[in-house]
Amino acid sequence: METQIGELYEQLGDLKGKLSNLLEDKHRLEMENHHLRSRLEQADDDFKENEVVKETSNIPGEGYDNLARLYEEGFHICNVHFGTPRQEEDCLFCLEFLNKTKK
Repeated sequence: METQIGELYEQLGDLKGKLSNLLEDKHRLEMENHHLRSRLEQADDDFKENEVVKETSNIPGEGYDNLARLYEEGFHICNVHFGTPRQEEDCLFCLEFLNKTKK
């Protein structure tokens, strides 16, 4: 009977060790899961921010307004004659550039 109690005691010690290992693994996996979920949420937020930036980047901004103002003041804004005065006529290059920038 003492032998059986000793064997049961050893088995109980082994079970305690296995339980301890399982609890440590569980805790480690919970932490890893938490970190992965945080990274996934951050990546999702970044993706949504990029989508908003892409949507708003199609709207002409201050740069477009400045170029349009320069063109109306009589200066070329195209890469061919940039900054030189226009001769009272429209420049097709400038107009094409304004149309590209506007879209």
